[in-house]
Amino acid sequence: MNESVCPPDAAPTEPVPDAVAPAPDRPAVPFRLEPVAAPERLAAVDVLRGVAVLGILVMNIYAFALPMAAYFNPLVWGGNTGADMWTWIVTHLLFDQKMMTIFSMLFGAGLVLLDQRSATRGVKLGGVYYRRVLVLLAFGLLHAYLFWYGDILYNYALCGMLLFLFRRVAPRRLITVGAALILMAMLSYTAMGGFFMLARKTAQEAATAQAAGRTLTEFQQAMAETWPELRQQFEPPPAELQRQIQVHRGSWSGLFMERAPNVLQMQIFMTLMYFTWRLGGIMLIGMALMKLDVFSARRSPGFYRRLMLVGYGLGFPLVGLGMWDLFRTRFDFIHQFLAAGHFNEVGSLLVALGHVGLIMRLYQVGVWSTLQRRLAAVGRMALTNYLAQTVIATTIFYGYGFGLFGAVPRFPLMGFVVAIWAVQLWYSPIWLRHFRFGPAEWFWRWLTYGRRPPMRLGVDGSCT
Repeated sequence: MNESVCPPDAAPTEPVPDAVAPAPDRPAVPFRLEPVAAPERLAAVDVLRGVAVLGILVMNIYAFALPMAAYFNPLVWGGNTGADMWTWIVTHLLFDQKMMTIFSMLFGAGLVLLDQRSATRGVKLGGVYYRRVLVLLAFGLLHAYLFWYGDILYNYALCGMLLFLFRRVAPRRLITVGAALILMAMLSYTAMGGFFMLARKTAQEAATAQAAGRTLTEFQQAMAETWPELRQQFEPPPAELQRQIQVHRGSWSGLFMERAPNVLQMQIFMTLMYFTWRLGGIMLIGMALMKLDVFSARRSPGFYRRLMLVGYGLGFPLVGLGMWDLFRTRFDFIHQFLAAGHFNEVGSLLVALGHVGLIMRLYQVGVWSTLQRRLAAVGRMALTNYLAQTVIATTIFYGYGFGLFGAVPRFPLMGFVVAIWAVQLWYSPIWLRHFRFGPAEWFWRWLTYGRRPPMRLGVDGSCT
């Protein structure tokens, strides 16, 4: 699915309640929940979140710029030879579901940070937390229906409502439950493939029966009508591809009418069948890893080296085997659901852990310190940057902007990715020199806490 997401990112998590001195004309209140103060942030988490929110764009750019089926099948559109095919191979190996996995783990980690700091201050978290996720849910709905079908904020918010119940669970149990939920997602994915296979087989039988002059059963008739619609989603004919391209190059209203049914289907059917299980499981694992200090760069260098070796050593072969199976079957979408896709379902989690080990080790060593500071700034503004990627990309590729949808193959698309990375790495630290939060984070806090938080920093770094 789209890396949306969301990230993620997913959406970023705001770690923290802050102590506030009571006003002299009111009864003293020891603490109340406030947005996180900069000194309390974990810089390593911000760096990791920055890498993730930039990394998800590598996959999301396909969904922004190409027909929907091309996200899953490079043979559909976007170039399937030479540099374009190698681009798909590299992005699938390193990024597909890997960065979204990191982003999702960090969402769970954020709840752990919130809970720990709330407990330290003796304040209740529940009310503020659920307002946070409800606001995030609203952001997701607006993002999905008004801008882009690949939104992930909606699903993050729904999963976040359930995560709260697990905030005090021990790491080992979190990992066990998380793994079970991921397995449920894989079983559900397989079940969808089984239904697709049944629909194809029954439709073929119906065609044979009609040719022989036999009356179709109700089930055969239903599958004969359903199968062409299913196939068109994953293996669209040239006429359908051209129709999608023209819609995306057309007006905003026409694109909205195209997008809304797809969003509704994803937010109901795919949420129930897949996203809740997969994302929820990954978030629980992220909560466990936060409790085990994995994301804080506080573990030993040897731990992160082992995490890299195990994650990459097991993950890359699994993802590679899945790619071989996809090429062998010419990206048959039913086979992807039944078998080939599972290699990346498991492999992406392992490779993501390898990425975490690598990033945390580099953070410990302190290499590329300037880049790390910029990545941390991107991570602190992750919600803003995630939404900004949508605004920038849709302006480039949709009809209300430059209308390049369907016109740019995969390899050149990476140039747009690098350009957007450069812009966000440039403006994020500049913004945070003057303001406490990114614009979206500030608005999120305003709606969550019911009062406008201070935004601008003074010359000495204090809030004004």
